[in-house]
Amino acid sequence: MTLHSDVAELLAGAGILDVDVDAAMVDGHVRSAAYQRVVKVTASSRSRGRDRTIVATILRDPDEMASKTAVVALVDSIAMKATGPAEFRQWSAELLPEIDRLETEAFREFIRRRVQDWLFFLSIEDGHVPTPAELAEVTYWMQRLLAEVSESPAVLALLAESGRAKKIRNIAQDRAGNRRLRAH
Repeated sequence: MTLHSDVAELLAGAGILDVDVDAAMVDGHVRSAAYQRVVKVTASSRSRGRDRTIVATILRDPDEMASKTAVVALVDSIAMKATGPAEFRQWSAELLPEIDRLETEAFREFIRRRVQDWLFFLSIEDGHVPTPAELAEVTYWMQRLLAEVSESPAVLALLAESGRAKKIRNIAQDRAGNRRLRAH
């Protein structure tokens, strides 16, 4: 497979017909935007059967930053649609072996961390209340997301007390206070 045929196959498989594959070969921005469109179509599909193949194809691109970014977008999209941590764990376990295609260890680790963050998030959505030690294991990004969207008073209290940064603690404290006011 060549990069040209990989991009052409991804676009055709996603039903995206308005991207000039030759232009995508010479302009990494065009190719990166095409990957984002492919990921959006892929994530919106009810079937998860082609996800690993699509990720493997994207990760063959020599522009590792573009391919990592596309894979992270897919991980985020699937996690947001997952019905729980078990479903997402199964999906990501099928995908993670493909991550080793990336030569840059930091990119491989970033994707693995994002998967772990989403598993943490989904477990909280499923009713788990984390310990301060568990909270310390997730990234700043995930702590901030939880502070901004969690509806759990216990999670907000934990973030207000043990969040990694003052901004996270303040957001959680404000939201916990607003939740208490609305409850009365």
